[in-house]
Parts: sequence; C-alpha cells; structure tokens
Amino acid sequence: MAESKRKTGHTARAAPAKGGAMREADYTALAQFRRQLRTFLAFSEAAAQNAGLTPQQHQALLAIKGLAGPDGASVGDIAGFLLIRHHTAVELVDRMGKLKLIGREADPEDARRVLVKLTAKGEQKLRSLSRIHLDELSAAAPALAKLLRSFRAKAR
Repeated sequence: MAESKRKTGHTARAAPAKGGAMREADYTALAQFRRQLRTFLAFSEAAAQNAGLTPQQHQALLAIKGLAGPDGASVGDIAGFLLIRHHTAVELVDRMGKLKLIGREADPEDARRVLVKLTAKGEQKLRSLSRIHLDELSAAAPALAKLLRSFRAKAR
C-alpha cells in the first residue's frame, strides 16, 4: 500500500466484509473491476497505436491538454502526470517534438524553464482519440457503475 500511495498520492481503501473477512463475491467483484480496467487500457493502447502514437505519447498529449494550465506543461509536470522519471519525460518530449505533436517555449516567468504545448497536429490527434475514448467509456459505464455500487454497498 505504501507503494500505491507513493506513486499516486492517494492511499487505496479496501472495503472488506464485516470483521475484515473477504467473501467470494468480493474477489469476483475485484476481478471483474480489474478486467474492465484492463479492457479499457487495451482499447486505449490499440487506439493510440492505430493513430500512429505510442500509448505514452497519447497519455502525454492528454496530460498536457487536460491537466496543465493554459501556458502549457513543464517536462517535470509531464513526468509527474505520467509517473515517470524526469529524464524519461525529456526523451518522450524530444520524440514528440520530432513528430511535431508538441512545441516548446521558454516560460515567460522563468526563462530557465521550458513549457510544452500541443501543436495543431497534436490537438487533432488528441481530439480524435478523445472522442473514441469517451464513446468506449460510455459503453463501459453501466458495468463499471454496477461494480462501483457493489463496492460501496460492501463498505456500509
């Protein structure tokens, strides 16, 4: 659990049956939930590859657009978003720059810092991938909602 908290900043909370005992239904629900997550991740990886990107490049585009401010993201921000080391993020940004998915500019408040923004090509790739991801999530939502409700019911 310490590893989980260190990587995500959050502590996982288990909701076992009364007295801490796990029931067969608990294992079944957890297994189904993990399968749903893996199914979505496999879909996402395939979609990124079909768009000519690696899954990590897709995640970086999404992080830059969805989690960074309007001025862009620093390489350190990208590393934090993707849970990778700084030097790995530098290599990723270099590759994405060569593909013309992102552009770099000096931070107007600190010229030593470089900010990364999506190019028009990066925006287009991300927009088309995001549309199909939202469709996939919509299709998976009923099953995920049912599983999440079962977890909440066990927590009471």
